[in-house]
Amino acid sequence: MNITYIHEPDDLRCGQAVLAMLTGIDVEQVSKELDNFRETDLKQMKAYLRSHGFKISDERIPVQDKSQLPNICVLSLETPRCWHWSLYCEGTFYDPEHGVMSDFPEANRKFYWEVTLDR
Repeated sequence: MNITYIHEPDDLRCGQAVLAMLTGIDVEQVSKELDNFRETDLKQMKAYLRSHGFKISDERIPVQDKSQLPNICVLSLETPRCWHWSLYCEGTFYDPEHGVMSDFPEANRKFYWEVTLDR
């Protein structure tokens, strides 16, 4: 999957940025479609992905090391500042706040939901 990195437009829209990176839809359009310009919750993330041709696992899975991650997944991370959405795809982390990285940003707890194309 070809991901184009998107930096979150403000401190509250990391979820919309993750959805935009996965779908290829502009982050402002994602926010409009969600009717949400603030924090997203898991229910919104799952519904949006499913309505745009993706499968996302139902269970949140705790993770400690990137070797445990599937090919593509949405991450929920307890960072020092807040809970935060991030994206992992084929060996690379696309974090809406911290940039493109080779490993997790600093986080106390980490969870993932596997994402696949439903096509």
